[in-house]
Amino acid sequence: MTLQQIFNNIDKISSEITDIRRHLHMHPELSHQEVETPEFIANYLEGLNIPVRRGVGGRGVVGRIEGGKPGRTIAFRADFDALPIQDAKDVPYKSTVPGVMHACGHDGHTAALLGFAKAMNEVKDELPGNIVLIHQFGEELSPGGATAMIEDGCLEGVAEIYGAHLQSQMEVGHVYGRDGYLQAAEDTVKITVNGSGTHGAEPHTGTDPILAASHIMVALQSIVSRNADPLKELVVSIGKFHAGDADNVIPEKAIMEGTIRVFDENLRSLAGQRIRDLAAGVGQGLGCTVDVEIGKGYDSLWNHPEQMDLIRRAVDSSFGDGVYKDIDPVMPVEDFSYYLQKVAGAFFFVGAKPLDVENPFPHHHEKFDFHEPAMAMTAKVFAAAYFEAQK
Repeated sequence: MTLQQIFNNIDKISSEITDIRRHLHMHPELSHQEVETPEFIANYLEGLNIPVRRGVGGRGVVGRIEGGKPGRTIAFRADFDALPIQDAKDVPYKSTVPGVMHACGHDGHTAALLGFAKAMNEVKDELPGNIVLIHQFGEELSPGGATAMIEDGCLEGVAEIYGAHLQSQMEVGHVYGRDGYLQAAEDTVKITVNGSGTHGAEPHTGTDPILAASHIMVALQSIVSRNADPLKELVVSIGKFHAGDADNVIPEKAIMEGTIRVFDENLRSLAGQRIRDLAAGVGQGLGCTVDVEIGKGYDSLWNHPEQMDLIRRAVDSSFGDGVYKDIDPVMPVEDFSYYLQKVAGAFFFVGAKPLDVENPFPHHHEKFDFHEPAMAMTAKVFAAAYFEAQK
């Protein structure tokens, strides 16, 4: 049994991988509301005679393939939740659930891991070590499913863990990653500015929270430009601003909501404190009181250098020089970070840009889609990484 034989087996079931993905795409389920999806996954694995734990951490599924030879236990993870977005694609596998769709590729991650499981299980007696298949719920909505599944023992006995994300805006045929920080941490921000309402024609008889909130929003831009080390990445963005319902009324309050994206934990704390200080100070100067809520989201994702180098070696030896590409860190978040806090491992991207499309729709877009053969590529990279990890 060789790695190339496993690759050939993955190619033979590539249409089955696509069918799985399209089934999941047509029947998406929102984060922490998944019922049919984990049932489908568990039934598929059990149909392969792979032992399964259901309800791990709440809605997770964990399968385990026992190899016939001594070796290490390596885990692979895929997420399976969808997003509250109306599917606007004109394709036969369009979502059948109003207002819900797989707009980030999680259906593809699941299909790729199931295809990998089938190919590896067929030769399990010849495998060194064991494979743990972690199918995770709730990645899109904090608190994600990773921490709950870890607490419920999904990493028990695991030496290393690997995960992949299909990327619709990265070139097909390539694998992308980096040592150290790959994806940012995220905190949510809600700022409520309290004034006193009055008639818009008589602003002097009240205290305008819109004016104060506007100045606060401008002041927040100084955090990145004047408080943060310019050599460290930080984003502070306000994406939601609501105040009032009439054009001639100064309202009682204005509410802003936004996000902090950062890698360094000290800078993460600094950003939160500066938001509180600036909001309170500017609000007070303009006669308003301010309430600031900062919700801790996912931690930054840090790839272990040794395991990321393993992915490079596996890709180079299996697919040739130039297929693996190092990239800069990115600001979207990913709760795979919590697995990497417990055991060594790495997370990487697989190019899945639709062919003949110059500007593909981004993730979380109503017309998002990806090049489906990239799922087989993902399964092959998992297989290559598994054998590299057993050396």
